[in-house]
Amino acid sequence: MSITIVSSLDVFCRQDACETLAAGSPNSTVVFHDLLEDGVVIRRVSKNGHLVERHESTLEHGCLSCTVRLDVVPTVDQLLARGEQNIILGLPPAVSSETVVLALHKGLTRDFIIDSLVLTCAPDTAEDQIWDHHTLFESGYTPMPNDDRTAGEFLISELSFNDTVMFSDPALISVDPIARSRGVQLVQELAPHATVGESTGPFPLGHHNYGQAAGRTAPGSVRVPEGPSPLPFSTVVQRAERPLHPERFRHALGVLAEGCCWLRGQAWIAGAPECCIAVKGIGPRVWLENTGAWPTDSRSGNTANGGTGRQWQPVFGARGTVLAATGEGIDATEIQRLLASCELTDTEMMASQESFTDPFNLKSTN
Repeated sequence: MSITIVSSLDVFCRQDACETLAAGSPNSTVVFHDLLEDGVVIRRVSKNGHLVERHESTLEHGCLSCTVRLDVVPTVDQLLARGEQNIILGLPPAVSSETVVLALHKGLTRDFIIDSLVLTCAPDTAEDQIWDHHTLFESGYTPMPNDDRTAGEFLISELSFNDTVMFSDPALISVDPIARSRGVQLVQELAPHATVGESTGPFPLGHHNYGQAAGRTAPGSVRVPEGPSPLPFSTVVQRAERPLHPERFRHALGVLAEGCCWLRGQAWIAGAPECCIAVKGIGPRVWLENTGAWPTDSRSGNTANGGTGRQWQPVFGARGTVLAATGEGIDATEIQRLLASCELTDTEMMASQESFTDPFNLKSTN
């Protein structure tokens, strides 16, 4: 009993992707869920191109997570009980694959295998979506007013967690070939682990491995492409061995993130030196997260840096700053200069921890 999960921001991309997957898997069952205003959930189930079920219900608390827990998971469980062997699950727009994977593992009562997690998107809009400062609600992708994620946050999260990307072009709108080409190249740089293809025909899908997917999305994780990047985009990784001065780093963050579609990594900041601080920037948004104490066991494989292969420092242990920046025209020298300017001087290294401010409120683990 296998399940393929399809996520997207766009219902038409989702439709194209599921139709392509169904054409390549005869007798598969396709399930669509859509969350509308006022908690209305519409479920459609089809097989071999024919609609076999349409159901509309109203949730008392109509949020995306409740839709998954109260309708998506029970529907899949019922289909498995009926003996369906291949299920293609088209998620409501803006619902993350990771949320559904965790819910299925928790809620299903029968054995199953998740074959692949597919993100489907229009490549000509990907770059604009990453830089859009509006929330998903403001952009009309979800009926939930309190969903303050941006389209870029959703896309980067899915590109990191999913194993497959399927491109789909709008049927009624002409596509700018230059924007489309840039979008394809950007996705390839952002998700080098993923299998990429077009919704116009079948292609071998990637394979879901939860451990690898969770590792790619762990706060502070840095995974970089192997081999040359698809121009004009590239990824640069830079490091700093000494703690960073909180105020200088605060001012440098804006410059570091400028022009970066995706900034991620970990930082060692003097205002909270005992804490591993995850750095994440997607389009116009940049934020820091306290992920807890630094690992102290050198035999742990230095997992705090997300597997970058960084050497263990005998004085500082796992502590240090590792940042990766992906974008167009990224200047490695400038990023290294900025990080170096943030490092504590010899005099500052001798100062007490209490002499440094905590402008990011990093000591809180909330």
